[in-house]
Amino acid sequence: MRHGKKFNHLGRKAGHRKAMLSNMASSLIKHKRINTTVAKAKELRKYVEPLITKAKDDTTHSRRVVFSYLQNKETVTELFGEIASKVGGRPGGYTRILKTGNRLGDNAEMCLIELVDFNETYVKEDKPKKAKSTRRGKSKKKADDAPATEAKTEEKAEAKAEKAPKAKKETKAEEPKAETEEKKDDNKSEE
Repeated sequence: MRHGKKFNHLGRKAGHRKAMLSNMASSLIKHKRINTTVAKAKELRKYVEPLITKAKDDTTHSRRVVFSYLQNKETVTELFGEIASKVGGRPGGYTRILKTGNRLGDNAEMCLIELVDFNETYVKEDKPKKAKSTRRGKSKKKADDAPATEAKTEEKAEAKAEKAPKAKKETKAEEPKAETEEKKDDNKSEE
């Protein structure tokens, strides 16, 4: 009797089933999404998600355990590198199954299984949120900017005030010199 044996054998012997799941997991990790039947995708999810969880802890032991399942060095490297860094904060649910209809030949239910964090249409990126633009919000911005602009204009006015007296003093000092020079020229011309 097979009481409590729930997993789908997929019509294959144990060795064939393990090899198929290993190959599918490698393809999923390499390409980030694959097309397959719904039954295989559900079994693949059970197979690959524990491996991704193992990849979060980058130790020699966890690499060897994952390699014993995948049997592909490049896939293991990619899993522990790019994928583990992206899914580091996610507590599970690394894959998504999207049903795509039935296959023409045998009417098998088909789907697309993909890694959740690698689909740009569904991933929410952390962008800085823009403030809501309302009529009243603009007056607040002007009020907030006003003290800063007032301070700048005050600094400019002070700078001009400092420059202005110096310029006046210089012009006053130049005027007597100019007058004395004119008087000297007049005296010379009279002689």
